[in-house]
Amino acid sequence: MFIQIEPQSDTPIYAQVRNGIMEGIVRGELTPGDILPSVRSLAGDLGVNMHTVNKSYHELESKGIIRIVPKSGAVICSPSEKIPTQRLNQISEELRPVLVESLVAGMNEKEITELVTSIILNVKGE
Repeated sequence: MFIQIEPQSDTPIYAQVRNGIMEGIVRGELTPGDILPSVRSLAGDLGVNMHTVNKSYHELESKGIIRIVPKSGAVICSPSEKIPTQRLNQISEELRPVLVESLVAGMNEKEITELVTSIILNVKGE
């Protein structure tokens, strides 16, 4: 698993770790059942504080992406067949301001769709 941390980024380090793990899942580098490195190990590899990695893991757990098993570690969960309505609403609320900003900036629906498609392909490494 490869996660690149950019200390100068406006994105908090815990979010970079969280996003890196999710991108690894999307690219197929991590699959359901895989066990993530221990908090201590990943923190050491990335050169970040253990609490930072711990926060990332707990956020991933709250989103249902991993399951933290005491004394065993963090395990990648299988995606559910259907996204729960509550989670879908949360994703919608997180995307809304970005889409509104794009529209205000002058992008049209086609440009936004093309941008989203481009981002998806980039994340998947295609």
